[in-house]
Amino acid sequence: MEKGFIQQFIEWIIHNGGLYMLLFVIFAETGLLIGFFLPGDSLLFAAGIYINDLAKEFFDIHYSVIIILVIIASILGNMVGFWFGNKTGPLLYERKDSFLFKKKHLLRAHDFYEKYGKGTIFLAKFLPIIRTFAPIVAGVVKMDKKSFHFYNIIGSICWVSSMMLGGHFLQALVLEKLGYSLKDHIEGITLVIIIITTLPVLYKLFFGKKKENTDQPS
Repeated sequence: MEKGFIQQFIEWIIHNGGLYMLLFVIFAETGLLIGFFLPGDSLLFAAGIYINDLAKEFFDIHYSVIIILVIIASILGNMVGFWFGNKTGPLLYERKDSFLFKKKHLLRAHDFYEKYGKGTIFLAKFLPIIRTFAPIVAGVVKMDKKSFHFYNIIGSICWVSSMMLGGHFLQALVLEKLGYSLKDHIEGITLVIIIITTLPVLYKLFFGKKKENTDQPS
């Protein structure tokens, strides 16, 4: 069976510094402005499916070490985002839109933060785009550092572990019970994860805006 582009790409990064690429993507998506478009959820799940291959390529370590390293990358990404927001917060709201920066994403993360409070840092880990800007907004609004670090660590552990272990154990279960590998269905799995994780953001973007306009007095 001919391999699709996504599967070829994942296999390429696994055999060409895959772990380093994975760590960079998670670090960037959880704290750098340029990381909001990166597919963290689907990449983590796919990495879980391929985690034994990643472990073999990286000194043949146990796969749990891979997960711990990715968790650390997520924690550090948020810490950098928090620091950036703390230092340059007011300037971000005056910055003009560019290809790599959209102020609407920053404002959406701010609204999410105001609605869900300190738990935003935890919840945002599971929402694309929001997880990139939430730590920056936390820095802008001067969130208590101890609370930030607590929710950052807990959120990173839950997000990374659920995605990667989900992929790893589902792969093992399907291989044992049904006799085929999920590696042959990476494209479909990736598309499903992207749809599921982006639906809340898309709903807020389109329907939330309409609701706000309707609620405004004429």
